[in-house]
Amino acid sequence: MTSQLRVMSIYEGFFSGGARALHTTVVAGLHTGGSQRHSVLSIYAAMRRETLLQRMENDASYRSLHAIGVDVRPLGRRIGGDTAARKTFSPSEVATAFAHAERADIILSLKEQPLRLVNLPGFPRRPVVVCLHRSDPENQGSALTEFRTAVADGRVAAAICCAESTRSAYEAAGIPSRLLKVIPNGVDLSRFQPVPARRRAALRRSLGVPAKAEVVTLAARYDPMKNIPLFLASARRYLEREPNGHVLMCGAGMTTANAELCGMLNDLFGDEPRFLSRLHLMGIRRDMEAVYAATDVVALTSTSGEAAPLCLIEGAMCGAVPVSTDIGDTAIIVAGHGLITAPDPDAIAAGWSEAVDRRAEFTPRLLGSRERFSHTRMIASYATVIDAAYHDLGLRVPQRL
Repeated sequence: MTSQLRVMSIYEGFFSGGARALHTTVVAGLHTGGSQRHSVLSIYAAMRRETLLQRMENDASYRSLHAIGVDVRPLGRRIGGDTAARKTFSPSEVATAFAHAERADIILSLKEQPLRLVNLPGFPRRPVVVCLHRSDPENQGSALTEFRTAVADGRVAAAICCAESTRSAYEAAGIPSRLLKVIPNGVDLSRFQPVPARRRAALRRSLGVPAKAEVVTLAARYDPMKNIPLFLASARRYLEREPNGHVLMCGAGMTTANAELCGMLNDLFGDEPRFLSRLHLMGIRRDMEAVYAATDVVALTSTSGEAAPLCLIEGAMCGAVPVSTDIGDTAIIVAGHGLITAPDPDAIAAGWSEAVDRRAEFTPRLLGSRERFSHTRMIASYATVIDAAYHDLGLRVPQRL
């Protein structure tokens, strides 16, 4: 006999990104913890992001969930076709979604976009917890309308916000404050940690970076919210001022296959192409803990949308000094062990240089803050909200053979 709560997450799809990586950590922790049994329904079996078609089976999050026995199923639809057609669901897709939901006790929606599926007439009545990871609900297309509809229909039992800025933004957008619960992001501290000097030098060699280089890393997908033009302009200033400086760009779309990115590089470095030998396009990496451990500064230049960027936390836990523009909760995240800069290339480049110079000062503070960013704390908080969302509706975990 078991009393496990059956929890089904709904994703738009699997692709490289911080929110999916974080949600995977949560699902894995809760699934292996014993009191909950998790599954995932992915609306799309493949997602086109930036210059890549990312198939579910090739995604790191999918593989890690599958490896621990989490049931992951696609709804069956493919990327492509008319936008209006993609907003509707076929009878077979609806039947598949309803069948999976019937086998769950509670639904987690990764961001608000999947709520268009939950809001379909006849979707099984299950308490819904919406997991929010941005601070710009007004820029999420029709997703905010779907969120409001689900709230008005009484489907939403709680909304987990990864940052105070997220809570404030959605409250301002009309989501009742009683539903909004803040759980700050956390990471696996056994994975993201500093390494000894000898190992650090070896990691740098494997990345094609000199052992004594001053390394700045951006870990982000190629997306307007990341403000890649601002980052590249800052990188140009940094490489000009620091002869030993190197810049790493990791994430979906950060490759020479991205014609738009290459065009920007040509525009910014065409007069001094020699600097490009110290700017490394590395694409999607499965070993970001190694990249961060080889890094002096983990950078972010976003000017919209961010809430609690996972890259700053992961980098900091590996000993890299976080330097970011003031967006979302970044000032809270880097307080005491990193720097906030104005969204200006000269200011950002100067901030990177200052962070490198002060790394010995910041390192003890980074190490002292590790427990604050523990994923075990985050997972326990998610469990509390999920259990409360179920029980507060007067329901009890069913006893099953």
